[in-house]
Amino acid sequence: MKSNGPSWLARTSGIVLLGSTLALTGATPFWGEHGHVMSGLAAATDLPADMPAFFRDSRERLGYLNYEPDRWRDAQMPEMNEALQYDHFIDLENVPAEALAARDRFTYLAILQRAGLREPQREGGLLPFRILELHERLLVEFRLWRTTTDAETRSWIEQRIIDDAGILGHYVSDGANPHHSTIHYNGWAQGAPNPDDYTTDRTFHGRFESRFVGAKVRLGDIMPHVRPPARIDDVRATVMAHIQTSNSLVPRLYQLEKIEPFGENTQSPQHKTFVVERLAAGVNLLRSLWYTAWLNSAP
Repeated sequence: MKSNGPSWLARTSGIVLLGSTLALTGATPFWGEHGHVMSGLAAATDLPADMPAFFRDSRERLGYLNYEPDRWRDAQMPEMNEALQYDHFIDLENVPAEALAARDRFTYLAILQRAGLREPQREGGLLPFRILELHERLLVEFRLWRTTTDAETRSWIEQRIIDDAGILGHYVSDGANPHHSTIHYNGWAQGAPNPDDYTTDRTFHGRFESRFVGAKVRLGDIMPHVRPPARIDDVRATVMAHIQTSNSLVPRLYQLEKIEPFGENTQSPQHKTFVVERLAAGVNLLRSLWYTAWLNSAP
């Protein structure tokens, strides 16, 4: 069962309020916006020439859209906030292995409920299913684009493709952050065994993905790690492995925090190496998801 740490709604509300404060003070807002936009720009750089020109020419827009789902997170708009907030994370410690093989989010939630989670979306999260849903939607839209002959209709489909490709990027980037794969999303969870005395500080998430990234990481740090995209044979398995890898790095993330807390003044080079590698992991998966959707949309 999930620990008695702060709820996802509480952390969402905190991010919204802190993001507003940072925006007013001119500091880097809640990867925070800086990390997400960099991820989108890096992913959209030097895409294969066999992808459509309209897509390759949309680099700046794909960068902007990578942060878009966080712009929808507002505790003052409960209908929207409640519907969308669980797409940003998965608490793998609470999720039985068979749930990850569920054919869709609703079957997944039913498995979690049978496993004893009273609020399965809150205690489990939906991140991998959101990634898979958007990837499939992108594939369908590429198919439509290939077969549509009316120029105006094709232009509308192009807009839909770019929008969904950019939004997909947000969730892939979230999955690269270990905090989004664990119950220990903002300091070690209350009530969970903590033999290594990891921090329970409730500013950890923001200090890591926003303040540190905003102050210490630039696009040029990520680009040397960007690889040519490749067709993915098993998209579901690859997406699940992406998130499970992030979860396996949770102890490393907390060990780094013990060595030196993350923040705008952190000096440790190993902290930057860790963050750049995580950002690049999201970028490389995103590029391959885009490319796979394009290739698999062919008749």
